[in-house]
Amino acid sequence: MANRTRIRLLIAILLVVGALVAFVWALSRRSQTEQVAVVQLPPVATSSAVPAVAEPSLAVPSPVPSVEPTVELTTPSPVTESTPQTAATPEASPAAPDVSATSLLIPVEGVRASDLRDTFQASRSEGRVHDAIDIPAPRGTPVLAATDGRIVKLFQSVPGGITIYQLDTDNRTIYYYAHLDRYAEGLREGNLARRGEVIAYVGDTGNAGAGNYHLHFSISIVSDPKRYWQGTNINPYPLLVNRKS
Repeated sequence: MANRTRIRLLIAILLVVGALVAFVWALSRRSQTEQVAVVQLPPVATSSAVPAVAEPSLAVPSPVPSVEPTVELTTPSPVTESTPQTAATPEASPAAPDVSATSLLIPVEGVRASDLRDTFQASRSEGRVHDAIDIPAPRGTPVLAATDGRIVKLFQSVPGGITIYQLDTDNRTIYYYAHLDRYAEGLREGNLARRGEVIAYVGDTGNAGAGNYHLHFSISIVSDPKRYWQGTNINPYPLLVNRKS
């Protein structure tokens, strides 16, 4: 009986001791945990240990002066009045004047119809077509107005030399006389030249060639008399050969 009591007492003591040990162990763990929790890392020095990184310098470019494109200005050379052309072709070819109504005179004194040659389609330099007839005659032979008409232009050009533009009384037919030696005395723009009136003299001016004396004679139909150089050429040859006496 006594042995059982001792055993129980021993067990009780062991239990008490174990409880104390567990209690002490628990307090020890708690103390260690609190110490760990309050430990702080030392501050990291950024001012001395780590060199400051300078921000990239954004260089502002100096303003570039505005340079305007250089435009070379050249003074145009004096423009010499170009030779008015009579070869412009409108959409529809106008009809030739009525031969019986015009009764054109051969515009060179002393030349007969049998002396004329049809050179209207003859080729010329630079692929051109003549669009006129040439009437050879000695230098100084009088050039006659082919019909009644107003002198609209006295013109001197490189190809035509001394020239005359005459507008028929129908206000649509232009007669062109070129390579003249000189104008008749008193001839003026605006004058009304009568059929057979001397208006100039045969010569070789322009590109006729030295000594190649002849009259370059052409006829054109214009839609605007003020643009006397822009007409459609018609062949003078049949009009002069078939003219009324």
